[in-house]
Amino acid sequence: MNDRLHALLEERFGAPLSAPLTDDLPDAWHMIAGRGSCRHFTDEPVSGSLIETLCALAFCSPSKSDLQQRDIILIEDERLRTVLNQLLTTGPLAQEWISKAPHILVFCGNNRRQRQIHQIRGKPFVNDHLDALFNPAVDAGIALAGFMQAAEAVGLGCCPISAIRNEAQQVSNLLGLPDHVFPVAGLALGWPKFPPRITMRLPLTATLHKDQFNEENISHDIEAYDQQRNAHRPIGAQRDVETHGEVEAYGWSEDKARQYTKPEREHFGAFIKSKGFTLD
Repeated sequence: MNDRLHALLEERFGAPLSAPLTDDLPDAWHMIAGRGSCRHFTDEPVSGSLIETLCALAFCSPSKSDLQQRDIILIEDERLRTVLNQLLTTGPLAQEWISKAPHILVFCGNNRRQRQIHQIRGKPFVNDHLDALFNPAVDAGIALAGFMQAAEAVGLGCCPISAIRNEAQQVSNLLGLPDHVFPVAGLALGWPKFPPRITMRLPLTATLHKDQFNEENISHDIEAYDQQRNAHRPIGAQRDVETHGEVEAYGWSEDKARQYTKPEREHFGAFIKSKGFTLD
């Protein structure tokens, strides 16, 4: 068990962990270390009772100050799903695989309920600033992670869909989201057609800091990561060749740099303000 976890983490981070581990390790650690996103599903649906249970488990996750500012919307209506598919599978940022996912859920941040509580209890709401947005966004993200861990523990496949925010206003209209409720991410869910593949992550030397933030070796770490990832699982196609041309050594950093040379979600701030949030 120890050797298996070490092997999974070494595959993930490109180097073995320096700290020794005991032999008595939780099975959940192996599941987490070996997880991967799923974008190819069988046609078998997931039972409604199982999805409801997974949502309940997701809401068991931590919440800032027990405020519980997160909701989940399960898309069951075929008309809604058709429109949502069209939004996410067309245009320059299209992801065609989404339409083939058996189930789509949308995780939302909800600061509206807190404001309603203030009205019900006759108390002033005095925290109408950026934190009123930040807290429910984090809460929704924590619930999303909890849902995925619970789903993958029973053999389901998941893939978060940040592209929901590319069409935030249209998604909000489609799902009837009121003021102070906003989409954080979608989630594709189903039984996987293929076993998940591990995607390498940046080395811990780049992302794990002790006492003080340290980026002294960031260029070296990124270069080493590009090389290791190319050797492990190279990126299939170079992004935006018409603008940037083709390069021989096309790694993760080149791909991410090209991705963000074009505006993306530039209207999201205006959408959030239209939902009644003050970002001071």
